[in-house]
Amino acid sequence: MSASSSSLPTPASAVDTAAPASTVVGTDPSAAVGTDPRPAVGTGAPTAAGTGTGAPTAAELLDFVRRTAEDSALVASLPLDPEGRTWLRLDGPGGSEAWLISWPPGTGTGWHDHAESTGAFTVAAGGLREHSLAARLPTDGWRTLELSEGIDRTRLLATGQGRAFGRHHVHEVLNESGHEHAVSVHAYYPPLPQIRRYSRTGAVLRLEQTERPEDWQ
Repeated sequence: MSASSSSLPTPASAVDTAAPASTVVGTDPSAAVGTDPRPAVGTGAPTAAGTGTGAPTAAELLDFVRRTAEDSALVASLPLDPEGRTWLRLDGPGGSEAWLISWPPGTGTGWHDHAESTGAFTVAAGGLREHSLAARLPTDGWRTLELSEGIDRTRLLATGQGRAFGRHHVHEVLNESGHEHAVSVHAYYPPLPQIRRYSRTGAVLRLEQTERPEDWQ
């Protein structure tokens, strides 16, 4: 991979793996979920236990989202909209930020990262495809990168499957179904400080904008 800034990425640490009940009710989805206009939010969900002391690890976030995805009543409480994604904000473990998100057929996030946050997500219903980069990008000082061959990764996640990832993980998530909603659970620690969004043409990745929590209000 080459960068216009001459900074080079180091190998990324993304951890694969195939969800506790949670409290409710937020109206801001952080960037795990893409670019849709703000949809309506359902209400009501059981309360989740935290992890006690210390920051939650990626493995603990993954355990949380898996156990939450198994809560059929919570998943069923999320309103589905054929035109755009809907979500519920949850109480994640150890002060993490968490979301229950629905994906209408054909929707996706676009390419983005989660800055300094680690994260995890699990599919609670339907299926999602993740495209990701197996490299850590320079954190600043560039607008355009030419991606090397062999760093693209793709995985199809069915109901009950998920993954955890480290800081600066760059990916896009898609519901490729032509007729079925998908539902997923996501958690991030620390709560997302910013999201960088990218466009991609072939091997060229371009930074388009940086979003911060006030942009999601």
